[in-house]
Amino acid sequence: MSDPYSVSRSLGSRFFGTTASRRGVLGAAGLGAAGVALGSVVGAARPASAAAPTWWVDRDDVPHARTWMSWPSRKSVWGRQLGGVQQDIALIARTIARYEPVVMAAPDEESAAVARSWCGPGVSVISSIPTDDLWMRDIAPVFRRDGRGGLDAVGLNFNGWGDKQVHDDDALVARNVADHDGLRFSRADFVGEGGAIETDGDGTVMATESSLVNKNRNRGMSRDEIEDAVLHAYGADKMIWVPGIKGKDITDDHIDVTSRFVRPGVVMVQLPPADRTDVWARDAREQFGILAGATDARGRRLQVLRVDGPDTVRSRDAKFVDSYLNFHVVNGAVITAQFGDEVKDAAARRTLAEAFPGREVVQLDVDRLMAGGGGIHCSTMHEPLP
Repeated sequence: MSDPYSVSRSLGSRFFGTTASRRGVLGAAGLGAAGVALGSVVGAARPASAAAPTWWVDRDDVPHARTWMSWPSRKSVWGRQLGGVQQDIALIARTIARYEPVVMAAPDEESAAVARSWCGPGVSVISSIPTDDLWMRDIAPVFRRDGRGGLDAVGLNFNGWGDKQVHDDDALVARNVADHDGLRFSRADFVGEGGAIETDGDGTVMATESSLVNKNRNRGMSRDEIEDAVLHAYGADKMIWVPGIKGKDITDDHIDVTSRFVRPGVVMVQLPPADRTDVWARDAREQFGILAGATDARGRRLQVLRVDGPDTVRSRDAKFVDSYLNFHVVNGAVITAQFGDEVKDAAARRTLAEAFPGREVVQLDVDRLMAGGGGIHCSTMHEPLP
């Protein structure tokens, strides 16, 4: 499935364009009220206290019970792009459903019927959890484990990325998902989104300051206070901050587009072509440099795997996110994007296959979704097995 876009240098992309505005203009009406060698594999489970459960957010590649998604239905948010975005969300859902269960939340029964027709019988579509938009990574709860078969859910107090978009229903999704699963629910002591924070499941998290240390989310809180709140919510011990970029996209630069944990002690960063010097290119290089010099909660010097971004993309949209790293790890596979740059697409596929041995790497053309400023990881939230 591909569009007849002409191939062009990605001058206006999320990484490298001077006018990038990730999901920046969507939903303006009706703002809501409410390359380095891999290290050894480290075990996923952190030991629980003998006296009481110790809750922590595990890394993405632990076994999943299901993936949560949200069906886009609002023309007030997506306008004429809605049909193409629905096509891409359905493709992602059908692909994930080959490996694990998918639950798609639709805002009403009419939308659910449309979603079922697009997604097919392999995807479970429900209308009991209304949503405003499709970015389930940011609106769903963050799931935590206790190592004893216990699972709970934490809401990050989603506020429309700083009141930039309608979110009356999206603000309630975290609790509603927890209730659907019968899980204990609590709220974090900060405002943020799941895509803003990466965790290795072994005591270390990382995020951009631009997204969390921002008055549109956490007015009046210092960086140290926000760090303490994040560590408490995630059951982690160390925070690695990178500066990020404020005000250039709706998320204020979520880290899951540029830098991802592969496993404890190993991160992956996407870098631009050498001739790119815009704000997104500088941001990516800065993240690479900071992480290459960082240590994690266990004192390990981080090993940084480099992924080169595409030289060419099919889309000319200024909001386009040309990120291979906005991938979603599922049981037995890694679902990521391709951009029609055969050399770079193949190189990214090889790097992901080496980073996640034993998993199939599936690359999808989801240009319409990524022209909306987000990607596959942004549109999904994994629920781990307890």
